[in-house]
Formats: sequence, C-alpha cells, structure tokens
Amino acid sequence: MRKTILLTLLLLTCSGVGAQRPDKRQEALRQRGLGTITAEAARAHVYFLASDLLKGRKAGEEGSRLAAEYIISRLREQGVRPLLRDYGQPFEAVSRATLGRARWFVEPDSVARVKAGRHQSLRLRNILGVIPGQRDDEYVVIGAHLDHEGMNPLLEGDQIYNGADDNASGVSAVLQIMKAFAESGAKPVRTLVFAFWDGEEEGLLGSRYFTETCPYINKVRGYINFDMIGRDPKPGNPSYMVYFYTAAHPEFGDWLRADIRRYGLRLDPNYRPWDYPVGGSDNGSFAKKGVPVVWYHTDGHPDYNQPTDEPQLINYEKTAEITRAAYLCAWRMANP
Repeated sequence: MRKTILLTLLLLTCSGVGAQRPDKRQEALRQRGLGTITAEAARAHVYFLASDLLKGRKAGEEGSRLAAEYIISRLREQGVRPLLRDYGQPFEAVSRATLGRARWFVEPDSVARVKAGRHQSLRLRNILGVIPGQRDDEYVVIGAHLDHEGMNPLLEGDQIYNGADDNASGVSAVLQIMKAFAESGAKPVRTLVFAFWDGEEEGLLGSRYFTETCPYINKVRGYINFDMIGRDPKPGNPSYMVYFYTAAHPEFGDWLRADIRRYGLRLDPNYRPWDYPVGGSDNGSFAKKGVPVVWYHTDGHPDYNQPTDEPQLINYEKTAEITRAAYLCAWRMANP
C-alpha cells in the first residue's frame, strides 16, 4: 500500500499537478499587489506634487527638493531600501556660460571638459529605491521624472507651471507600482529599481547620468517609463492611451493585449512599436544603451508645458488603470 501511495505522488508530480501550486501562489501575490493600486492614491500623489507649494518643481530649486523628500517618505513608508548608500543619487550638470537656454552635460568626461572654462553648474539628485530579486545580476528599472518647469514671474495671472500631467501623474504610477510590489510579499526574480529622475526638462539629465555611470547597465533587462499619463486628448474616448515599446520585443505588445482581456482593464491603447525609441522622454537614455523600453503616455494636449496643467484636469481612473497595466508588465519583466 505504501509503495502505491508513493508511486501515485510521483506520477502527480511528473504530470505537473504538483507544479501548479507555485503558479497559483504567484498569481495570488500578483493580485494582492494589483489590489493596492487606486485612483484615490493617484489623486493624493498628484495633488501634492502639483500643488502651488512646490512652485513647479524646477530642477535644482526648492520645489523639486520638496518633491524628492515626499518621494523618499513614501519609499521609507513601504520599507523599500535605497539603491545606494542613501535614497539620493546626487550629480552635477554643467554648461558653458550662455545667456540663452543652456545645454547641460552630465557625462563625466564632458563635465570635466566644460569645467575647464567659464561655466554654470546645477546640483541635482535622482531618487532611487530597490527591491532585491532572487538574481543580483539582472535588473528592471521603473522610472518617471519628478521635475517640471518651475515659475515665470513675468506671466500675467498664474505664474506656476504645476505639471500635474507632466509629470506628477507619472511619479504617482511609479510610487503605486513600488507599493504594489512591496505589499504583494513576492520576491521578484530580477531586482527592481524604482527611479525618480531629476532634470528631465533640462535635457533628460537624471536618466542620462544614471545610464552613463551605472556599472551594470548591460544587465538591465528592461526599462518602464511614465511621462504624462493622466489626460483625455480624444473627446469621447477616455480610455485612449499611447503605448510605445521597443519593436524588437513584440511580446511587450502581446502582454498588454493579454492583460486587458484577462483583468478587464478599461484601456484603448494605440500600440506604437518603435525600432529605436530614443526620443520624447527618459526612455531615450536607456534605449541608447540597448535596453528594451516601454513608455506609457496619453498624448499631448493644449495644457502641455503651460500653467494650466492642473490637478483637477487629470483623469484619475485612467491613471490608475494605466498604473495597473504597467504593474502587470513590470511583473512579467521581473519574473521571466
């Protein structure tokens, strides 16, 4: 009788019945994280980050530093560790002395060359958190820029470029995905880095610095970017969004199609595979290093880079749905 029981258990294991249990557990953990993503949380993040208190979050100024401290407080709250010795990754951007719009350099060789002459300097700081994976030699980076355009004291009326869509909406997504992974209780296969870039509006400075100085950039298996994910540019279609991804990875498009069906996500994506996705946002810094990218976006609108980009104009339900879709994408990237 004992031999019969052992033989039955062996057959069940070989047939895959026993192997289904970890998959069910993983799905339960994934669902636990998915359930933490809400429109209310998106609203709370955006209303703070795009408040007049932060004065438009201009890179190098007090508003962007307040935004960074807010982000750090959320990382600490979830028990997410700093990637480096501290949550901040300070760096310097320099440009040659000019009366016009500056061209900033962050690459170490360029910085040294420019600093040899008359120059101007910006002291900036990326914010980086990490959830260690089972592998310490493979990474997935999830990021959004935290800065915006600041203030213009010469404007009549509202002088603050609050940047609710650009890019408080994107920061809210990274914060919610970070929380979802932290509260899922799952240990991803690949290490997850949550990145909040400084100086994007000045020329992708934070992501450029990270990709130029990261000693394991060739081990980053994917980058997920958020820049402007909260508006409805197409009247009558509030589910519309734009989904850019590296064309050499058609599975990224397949994943979103499958997740919309499986989880009932209320999204109508415009799929835009891109051979060399180097334009538009911080995705470009990673694409130039050969890292496959996904970029969530909801397209341009009349309030882009205007003081009228205000929190009350954000579609928070859609922002949350895009965040859920991106969390599911990140889960697949992190657990190959």
